[in-house]
Amino acid sequence: MTIKPPLTDLEIKVGEEGFYQGFNKGATIGSKAIIILLVLWAAVFSDQAGALLLKIRGWSFEAFGPWYIYAMAFIVFLCLALALFPATGKVRLGGPDVEPEFSSFSWFSMMFGAGIGIGMLVFSTAEPIYHFASNPDTIVGAVAPKSAETMRSVYKWAFFHWGLTAWGCYGLVGLALAFFSYNRGLPLTIRSGLAPLFGRRLEGVLGDLADIAAVIATILGIAVTIGYGISMFASGMHSMVGASWMVNAEGSPSLAAMMISLVLVMGASILSAASGVDRGIKWLSNINMVLSFGLLLFFLIFGAPGVALKSLFLGIWDYIINFPVQALTYWPTSDVEPAATLYKWQSVWWTVFYWAWWIAFAPFVGLFFARISRGRTIREYIMGTMVLPSLMCFIWFTFVGGTAINLELSGVAGGSILATGQEGQLYAALKLMVGSGVFKMLTGLVAILLLTYLVTSADSGVLILNTILSGGDAGKKAVAHIIFWGGALTAVIGVLLVAGGLDAIKSAMLVGALPFSAIIVLMGIALVKALVRDALREKNREVDGVGNPAGEIK
Repeated sequence: MTIKPPLTDLEIKVGEEGFYQGFNKGATIGSKAIIILLVLWAAVFSDQAGALLLKIRGWSFEAFGPWYIYAMAFIVFLCLALALFPATGKVRLGGPDVEPEFSSFSWFSMMFGAGIGIGMLVFSTAEPIYHFASNPDTIVGAVAPKSAETMRSVYKWAFFHWGLTAWGCYGLVGLALAFFSYNRGLPLTIRSGLAPLFGRRLEGVLGDLADIAAVIATILGIAVTIGYGISMFASGMHSMVGASWMVNAEGSPSLAAMMISLVLVMGASILSAASGVDRGIKWLSNINMVLSFGLLLFFLIFGAPGVALKSLFLGIWDYIINFPVQALTYWPTSDVEPAATLYKWQSVWWTVFYWAWWIAFAPFVGLFFARISRGRTIREYIMGTMVLPSLMCFIWFTFVGGTAINLELSGVAGGSILATGQEGQLYAALKLMVGSGVFKMLTGLVAILLLTYLVTSADSGVLILNTILSGGDAGKKAVAHIIFWGGALTAVIGVLLVAGGLDAIKSAMLVGALPFSAIIVLMGIALVKALVRDALREKNREVDGVGNPAGEIK
């Protein structure tokens, strides 16, 4: 049997002069048109836009919930298999003699900061506290809510959401792009991850559509992340200065406070993006990690370390033994309890929303992972992008969230943390732990950490958008293109906040994530096909002992 040679070149047409010099016009103009129409629609018809987005959100949960559950399970099991299988695990991205570009610390710092840093700060307290009151085990009556017995179920579900599934989604996209770029010589852009399936058809409209889907998903995925981040940032600023205009009647950050925070973050992001990945983003990522470990050390010393360590080890054990069932379980919509609440918990409130969020964030994070992972083996890459970040999240959730739960269980909090909005629950826990002077200092530290994470996510996203739209060229782009996409991201977040707050942003993200979810699955299939065919070529070369060109192997 003759095995055709792999595709090692993909011609993506880019402009040769003018404003779009170096950019693929089809994907760039198509992406801009969709984003501009979204901004205009949400700005001019803000009330109608917010209502329609919420309707679409409900429909997508019910119609595509099973798809998200099983697609993400496929992604995780595939990544683990590629790492564990000896023949694929030892494959080095870029070739056997390539050395990594970044140190392990900087590599991990950039991955963690771009991948999940903001969400970790928001949800390391908010999610355990929520699951302490309600999770599938309390819904079916297996354990009592808000009790010591609830702790194990809290972390079984929190770890499920922030563990291998989230990072596997990012990791698979990055692995496919890195392999096809560094080992095949294809452009470092989304369409290259589909090359074994569609070949040269990706040089035309089909490839443009893949890149457009990635751009839209990226913008809306980052919008959700920044939306959560600026909400928590504004809440922290209010805790420090106490200005009444910074909160609304419900005690949540006001629209004005969030808009000012948005402009501050995006202005800094555009400046950082203009300096490139080797300067601004690298240094900000290292600062992120130092500040993160500083805050974590505070909870290690002054929090509830005994509760945290017990929750960490039991949580990891429960996560491992329950993961296959959790990953493959879907609760359909129902009018009967407890099935009705289980459906809402999984599809509306937590799991399906998270899976869509990770998918929407995956083009940006995955391409960024690929950009910084040249020289790593597949096994090393999977460990660095899936296992270690998962463990880092688990530590954060047990030490920070565990402290908050312990404050509630002991009666110190008196329900105050449970009653606070998710953007302020970390601050509420800190306020109970220290005096007012130290509290303001710690709040300032969290605010700085949030700001650096926000800037890192936004500026990395702007650079990645330009990389996708320029046919994989990761070189520094003209400032005008950086400003446009930074401004477009700011406008999308701003108009959606006006249209319906964070709910409108999350609803728009769900729409943007759906097309790219199919692309990720196809990327996984394409990567397996490429690795299997490489193994067959290598086997045939060993058999005939001649080293025939790939196209002549029988």
